Amino acid sequence: MIFSFRKILCSGVLALTCLSTHAPAAPKPELQELRGRIESLQKELDSKEDAKADAADELKSSEQAISSINSTLRDLTRQQQSTQTTLKSLEQEKTGVDKRIHAEQVLLGRLLFQQYRSGQQDQFKILLNQEDPSQATRQLRYYSHLARARGELLEHLRGNIEKLHQLTLATEAKQAELSQNQTEQDKQRQKLLAQQQMKKKLVTQLAKQIGQQRSELSRLQRNEKRLTQLIERLAKQQQTASKKIERPSSAARNSVVPDASFAGTSFPQLKGKLQLPVRGELTGRFGTPRQDSGSPWRGLFIRTAAAQEVRAIASGRVVFADWLRGFGNLLIVDHGGGYMSLYGNNESIFKRTGEEIRAGDVIASTGNSGGNPETGLYFEIRYQSRPFDPLVWCKIS
Repeated sequence: MIFSFRKILCSGVLALTCLSTHAPAAPKPELQELRGRIESLQKELDSKEDAKADAADELKSSEQAISSINSTLRDLTRQQQSTQTTLKSLEQEKTGVDKRIHAEQVLLGRLLFQQYRSGQQDQFKILLNQEDPSQATRQLRYYSHLARARGELLEHLRGNIEKLHQLTLATEAKQAELSQNQTEQDKQRQKLLAQQQMKKKLVTQLAKQIGQQRSELSRLQRNEKRLTQLIERLAKQQQTASKKIERPSSAARNSVVPDASFAGTSFPQLKGKLQLPVRGELTGRFGTPRQDSGSPWRGLFIRTAAAQEVRAIASGRVVFADWLRGFGNLLIVDHGGGYMSLYGNNESIFKRTGEEIRAGDVIASTGNSGGNPETGLYFEIRYQSRPFDPLVWCKIS
């Protein structure tokens, strides 16, 4: 829902023209509607922020999983390369074994051919031949050695063939396992990459929506602030006008200002004898609530025309003469013994820090500096930095 701020302002102004002497406690309906929209949008924005955070967490998990799979695939690739190297080595070994097997087969063929030519019966002929017994023994030993060599050759040949077979099977199995693992890891990686793209897209969409809603929320908050300020300003103007009309004629006025009568008297001896520093009407008394904020007055406010003379209530030394937030052009006089008097909201200050002054000296002129809506003098008396009611020491004359 988009609000027309100009329409709301116009409604607020028209409503305020009908205000009574007291401002209403509840906000205008337009302001309530605007604040309701802000609250609703803030909740929606908070929800989007939570969703974005959740999506970011899921994206983080996906990216971590992808990183882990990439690392695993890298390891599998290295293992594949190592397996290929092993296979090449086995191929070379197989070639060597094949050559040895071929040589052993050739040798075995010769042995078998030799045995075939000699025939098994030759051994019996040799035993029956008594012409040369030593030659018979040598020939028998030769045949025995030949038979043993044939057996050993056959055993060695069978061992080489079996070894080559087992190595080939193991290597091929390992290669098949690595290939299967790599295929599965590739599938998982592709799945995670697809999820990652979805999460990134979601985070981007949420970020865009959040940005738009933040802009809308900021705009509504500015509108609310302007409308609130307008309502408050118009209400204060209406209250001020009403107070001026209703102000009682019996409000206390002070007509006598300090002179040099007590110039040489110590401050503690002047209790109840002092005059207020300026002529005017007391509109703010110590301890009573302020009209603007409701907080209690910590001194007196004496309303006057602008540029009226402000006089020191007693002798002392100026310890502060400068502008201070909330007090405007402020002058503070130290009277000794822990007592100080403060003069604020002045139009001009006529004394400087460090100057000695006498009771009745003109030290400033009244004004409304510091943002005070009324012209006059703000006046305090303090003891040990704590304010107390100035009318305990000063009299209204």
